[in-house]
Amino acid sequence: MTPTKILYVDDEAMALKYFERLVSPLAPVLTAGSVEEGRAVLLAHGADVAVLVCDQRMPGERGNELLRHAREYYPGVVRMLTTAYSELGDAIEAINTGEIYRYINKPWELESLRADLKNALELAVLRSERDSLMRDRLLAQQSRLLANRLSALYMVSSAVHAGGHEQAIHRFAEAACAVGGAEPLVDWNRWDHADLLQAEAQRGAAIASHLRDALQAFGPRGESGDAWAALARALGGEPHGDGVLVADATVFTALLVSPAGESPTAAQVAWLAWLLWQDGCARVTPAQGGWWVGAAEPDALRADWLADAMERLGKDPA
Repeated sequence: MTPTKILYVDDEAMALKYFERLVSPLAPVLTAGSVEEGRAVLLAHGADVAVLVCDQRMPGERGNELLRHAREYYPGVVRMLTTAYSELGDAIEAINTGEIYRYINKPWELESLRADLKNALELAVLRSERDSLMRDRLLAQQSRLLANRLSALYMVSSAVHAGGHEQAIHRFAEAACAVGGAEPLVDWNRWDHADLLQAEAQRGAAIASHLRDALQAFGPRGESGDAWAALARALGGEPHGDGVLVADATVFTALLVSPAGESPTAAQVAWLAWLLWQDGCARVTPAQGGWWVGAAEPDALRADWLADAMERLGKDPA
């Protein structure tokens, strides 16, 4: 939602009333009588505030301290300082330190004030649209990387353990969708396309190596004495009959969300390795105290099950 309100902060009650009367035809106005009150209003209504106008000289903290706070915690808000001509040095310092968009001289000239605020509101709209586009782009990049990582896990699993790899990857993706929060940790300002592809290829090779080691350590499936005990040790869970209670849900998504360029660990690979060892015959469901991994019969997979899993990854669990 695009913010539309103007917050004016001044310790003079008459100035607050005068500002609201002058500006309310242009946009809804919120007011505060101190820097502390201004912080409280931002905390309660920050998502609705498009423009913050603050007087500089007030008892206690000065206006530029609130503007500095807004710059750090509400960067989309357009910040403006209003000062008397004698305080111009404060306004110049605020501009130079990036705390404000511009300053407004006191006493105000009505048409000039409204024009400045109108321009500030338009800038706030542009910032909101830019931020929305950036969020959409980031979500698209994250979704694409998740899909690529799941595809890579499918290929690596097929090469390492050709038998039940489809069921294993199906249940791996199913678990990741169930626990949610699958957002890859990537500094998109750091990675260009080629470097990221190289890092992900190296990551896939490291996963394959860990999978081979884990499967060798598990041993032949038919000779396993206690698959659930092995899973509990691998994931740090508690075995209970035909299943394991796992408190930490991140073990189910670690291979999908680990930072780009960071080599995967044996612990991160353990869940997928166990699924491959057991041909995917387990399902993750919510339970009191965490997540229950219990026995499950193989699913009849549709031809497009992998594409469907890619689309669902990263979305909030239903």
